[in-house]
Amino acid sequence: MGIIKELPNSVINQIAAGEVVERPASVVKELLENAIDAGASRVEVAVERGGKDLVRVIDDGKGIDFEDLTLAFQPHATSKLTDAEDLYRVRTLGFRGEALAAISEVSKVRCRSRALGSSQGFEIAVEGGIVVGPIKEAARDVGTTVEVRNLFFNTPVRRGFLKTDSTEAGHVGEVFTRVALAHPTVHLTFRSAGKIVHDLPAVTGIKERVGVFFGQETADSLVWIESRIDQTHLWGYVARPSQSRASGKGQYFFVGGRSIRDRALGHALGEAYRGLLMVGRQPVAFLYLELPPEEVDVNVHPSKIEVRFRDGHRIYSQLLATVRESFLNSDLHSRLQTPLPPPSEPENSLPAHPPSSASDLLGPGDDRGRIASWFSPSKSGVNSASSSGASFQPYPSPGYAGGSSYKAPDWTKSLPDVAPKAPGELFDEFAAPAVEEIPTQSPTLETPRPQNVNDLSALGDSGDGPTPKAIQMHDSYLVVETSEGMVVIDQHALHERIVYEDLRGRLASGGIESQRLLVPEPVDLTAIEAAEVLERKDVLAKLGLGVEPFGGDTVLVTSLPALLSRVPADRLLRDLADHFRTKTLEPTSDALLNDVLSMIACKAAIKAGQKLSPEEIDALLARRHLTVNTHHCPHGRPTALVLTKADLEKQFGRI
Repeated sequence: MGIIKELPNSVINQIAAGEVVERPASVVKELLENAIDAGASRVEVAVERGGKDLVRVIDDGKGIDFEDLTLAFQPHATSKLTDAEDLYRVRTLGFRGEALAAISEVSKVRCRSRALGSSQGFEIAVEGGIVVGPIKEAARDVGTTVEVRNLFFNTPVRRGFLKTDSTEAGHVGEVFTRVALAHPTVHLTFRSAGKIVHDLPAVTGIKERVGVFFGQETADSLVWIESRIDQTHLWGYVARPSQSRASGKGQYFFVGGRSIRDRALGHALGEAYRGLLMVGRQPVAFLYLELPPEEVDVNVHPSKIEVRFRDGHRIYSQLLATVRESFLNSDLHSRLQTPLPPPSEPENSLPAHPPSSASDLLGPGDDRGRIASWFSPSKSGVNSASSSGASFQPYPSPGYAGGSSYKAPDWTKSLPDVAPKAPGELFDEFAAPAVEEIPTQSPTLETPRPQNVNDLSALGDSGDGPTPKAIQMHDSYLVVETSEGMVVIDQHALHERIVYEDLRGRLASGGIESQRLLVPEPVDLTAIEAAEVLERKDVLAKLGLGVEPFGGDTVLVTSLPALLSRVPADRLLRDLADHFRTKTLEPTSDALLNDVLSMIACKAAIKAGQKLSPEEIDALLARRHLTVNTHHCPHGRPTALVLTKADLEKQFGRI
């Protein structure tokens, strides 16, 4: 007896639904595309609980005839294709004839529509793929209203895989953003939980909408690009290098009014910015391609987010050359922005933090010569409590015998900003490997490193004696002479580890010093970025970063960690949002805390390219003996390379 069976239509439709409908944002995307294909000039989107309970899309398009209402919810029924050849010259956004059938299979759908030229509207209800009751008359203007309720009500396992309401609303907001950027001439409105998030009147260009979604600073930094080769028209905006992001989430590509992802286009854009961005930074761009429909295949993936070009190499070259030529004709120098002095506090007001906090030690008038005193170790190798602050106990660690009262200095306040000697020297935390990949020993040149990397007595360098002789090379590396050889230290990586361990100790002993902003700063994010940040507001509060919702996609920054009080709040928040979206974190609060803590330490540490005085070098090396795990920075990069005298003699042929 055969074992192959033909699947029932309900199972077939649910399989199709799994390909087309991944989450509520997928429903919004399909319904928005149908509305625009119907010629709508105004579309309203409303969601409840991120779209889990309700997705409503209202448009003023040409509507659906009475005879077509039932067919519209049947699989592979469409008005946009007539034969197989039409698949290779698609001129619409939706075309498969699967979307409405797939959506109605896993939800409860109600559609009211009045066709252009008809005097009466009609309504149909479909639940779980089955039409409920007869089609009945309904009053409404020309256009269509589609309500999708209780998504995945008949597939509870799939509903259980949905994220929190705020996260799902963020994904819906991202879909809305892409459609709004692709079709600026359509008036679009987005409501979430009964509140208007965006109300975007029709405009002729996209710069206004970029300002709405990404902030006016990004919109003002855009550089126009345009080129036309044969029938391929490329146009849009690229942002100046100063507006770079930690990931490629700020890159938007559109083909024929459709938002797409394409690795080749992203690579071409990155090559155009080569030499203009730090390692790990990604450009921001909004680029549009117009070409004959037969030159692009949109029938690659059910979600229609990926396409295939007939001549991808030519489009790659056109994008690369166009952006580079535009840069040659543009002034890309960064503009100096002098920060405003902080407003004076009223005489009868209390300070935002106690005078013993680190921020009081790091005021604008600090002298660089005081840095060494911040690191002053005791003869026993363990700092005692100083008069400027209480001691704390860092996390216990093998081989580390004692606490520290060290208040980590804000090197970004006490040292001038010095440009790196060559592109790519600056380290970016997002390009580093994950913490789990940290090796147990630092790399050496042929000679193994001692097991206790903090005990430099094995290398002829005792923490109890005078600081070893050291010089700074390329304003980035410290070369230290020891009795057994030499050590080359990455100043940024070492200080990053020192700050990280200090912050961990402060967190364990009661919290990290926070500087409350007298005037909270609003930061405009994308919908998904705002959702990512606000979902972790409690964790960020433990680290001294206070955030609150401010309406729409704007997040209000109310406080900053004292060490980062001079880091722009918008840059910090956007990097955090990108970090949350691109990093795979352990599902525990401790893992998330350590992950964000390492990012804060990286931003607070001295940078490659910063000149240090002899006193500052001595202070940094002194702290090396009192900090655990100094062999690697929190991101897994080695802080030092050891070269023994024997290694040197071998290289010069002495032995």
